[in-house]
Amino acid sequence: MNIQQMMTQAKTLQKKMQDMQAKLDTQEVTGAAGGGMVQVTTTCKGEVKKINIDKSLLVPEEGEVLEDLIIAAFNNAKQNADTKASDEMKSLGISPDLMKFSL
Repeated sequence: MNIQQMMTQAKTLQKKMQDMQAKLDTQEVTGAAGGGMVQVTTTCKGEVKKINIDKSLLVPEEGEVLEDLIIAAFNNAKQNADTKASDEMKSLGISPDLMKFSL
């Protein structure tokens, strides 16, 4: 393989990565905690779009529990986004390890 072919492959890979990242910017994932009593929906880039909280948690006595569930739901959404990004990269034939350098 000559240098011109390597450059062409690198540009193709870069374009695939840019397209994938643009796609992930708009894809949404949901994380849940407390058996679904708290749900957080984010983009795969981490932008929070929506939070649903079961009304039974909206009482002063449940404040600490609610805080913990929101954190857990957000972390679950982050894990789901990471999985979606990894799966997307694998479908393009790209190592998910490259995400560490591009996002």
